[in-house]
Amino acid sequence: MSDLPPRDPNESDPDENDPFEEIVETETTRDPDLAVIEAGSRTLRTQGGPPQADVPARPADPQVDQALRDVEAELATRWGETKLEPSVDRIAALMDLLGDPQRSYPSIHITGTNGKTSTARMIEALLGAFDLRTGRYTSPHVQSITERISLDGAPVSAERFIETYQDIKPYLEMIDSAQEYRLSFFEVLTGMAYAAFADAPVDVAVVEVGMGGSWDATNVIDGDVAVVTPIDLDHTDRLGSTPGEIAGEKAGIIKQDATVILAQQPVDAAQVLLKKAVEVDATVAREGLEFGVVSREVAVGGQLLTLRGLGGEYDQVYLPLHGPYQAHNAAVALAAVEAFFGVGSQRPQPLDIDTVRRAFATVSSPGRLEVVRSSPTVVLDAAHNPAGARATAEAVSEAFDFSRLIAVVGASGDKNVRGLLEAFEPIVAEVVVTQNSSHRAMDADELAAIAVEIFGEERVQVEPRLPDALEAAITLAEEEGEYAGAGVLVTGSVITVGEARLLLGKG
Repeated sequence: MSDLPPRDPNESDPDENDPFEEIVETETTRDPDLAVIEAGSRTLRTQGGPPQADVPARPADPQVDQALRDVEAELATRWGETKLEPSVDRIAALMDLLGDPQRSYPSIHITGTNGKTSTARMIEALLGAFDLRTGRYTSPHVQSITERISLDGAPVSAERFIETYQDIKPYLEMIDSAQEYRLSFFEVLTGMAYAAFADAPVDVAVVEVGMGGSWDATNVIDGDVAVVTPIDLDHTDRLGSTPGEIAGEKAGIIKQDATVILAQQPVDAAQVLLKKAVEVDATVAREGLEFGVVSREVAVGGQLLTLRGLGGEYDQVYLPLHGPYQAHNAAVALAAVEAFFGVGSQRPQPLDIDTVRRAFATVSSPGRLEVVRSSPTVVLDAAHNPAGARATAEAVSEAFDFSRLIAVVGASGDKNVRGLLEAFEPIVAEVVVTQNSSHRAMDADELAAIAVEIFGEERVQVEPRLPDALEAAITLAEEEGEYAGAGVLVTGSVITVGEARLLLGKG
């Protein structure tokens, strides 16, 4: 099913004690969640602290700020990201008018349920470290809409964002008048990203789908590398009720003769993805077989990894992000970049190890287990579905030695809130339920009713206003005393995390 990577004919037989060989040998029977093979202890020696998250504040210039607000107001008149008409007709028509800018550079296309943005950021960091000019398109944003379009590893400036919108605005109006439905908010932003990348110009674009794959607005590109992060249940009303059904939509980004990088998947999802790869003669590399995590250990501010890539082993890789799932994201990102450079197919040599180490050490992922305050420690995480919450709960337990954890939860009404809360219940002492400012936010009292069923009435507090919820949670944590080690986790929605980030003085 896969021909990546080919074995060097001069390579000796694998060591029977090689930990990566254990992954290969046990792949057919092991639980996918048990992919991490622990190695012996290792001493971490890194220079400097964790990278600063790149979330821009509002423009300081009042005129620029107002112009950006005007663009945001115009975008807000369009269909939001949760209202969809499954078709790429409108975005394809827009691209045609713009001269198909998305075809002027190669691209790496990323889909999946969880981990897309973090994986995209890692891919971007790796490509940039190898002196390529990158464009990255991700969604949703944490605080500023400009975060969605990045050049050279940083969000575009407000001025450039405004200019890009004004440049394509006449074409938007032409498409709107010719189509049954106007271009949506996400379709316009996708068009802006592709135009900005061509204008830069970039050497490679790293593009995260908005939802699904086949009919997602981003799917007017033909990604040289298609990446599928772990698939789980989310957006079931639009994508399907099983991982296999959801995989059918996400497989739409796998194009003719592409290279497909597959994270560990449920069996039914893997079958669908592999079948699509065969249909289009795509080459497949699978986590746990062709690449994977050999070992990982918790380190100050993150973790130290040994990764098996398509071209060999990369050890002593420091990643300033927490949790086993981020280690798996790193393995996927590394394999994607190796595939982009032809490692394992056109070239036998692995990537330069020092460059790989340097790139991973710079990675940040705002709103993903991000510490924004100490005494007490406040951690933000954008988990919004049960699978994401389970991964976050595991990472929090591993990375933080909290004596008592208070959760602030504000979720969207269209999510599996019960599953999310159940995932957090074992690690959370008390939960403060709240709601963010989005029209999609679940009412705090409705959320509280579900929380009481899971946590019990004595462990649930209701604060409809997010500022009050943060204050209440911090107060509860402070009751433990300055040195007791209590913490606060803010989670449930990217919007909740973004608004909390602003309230706590970030951005």
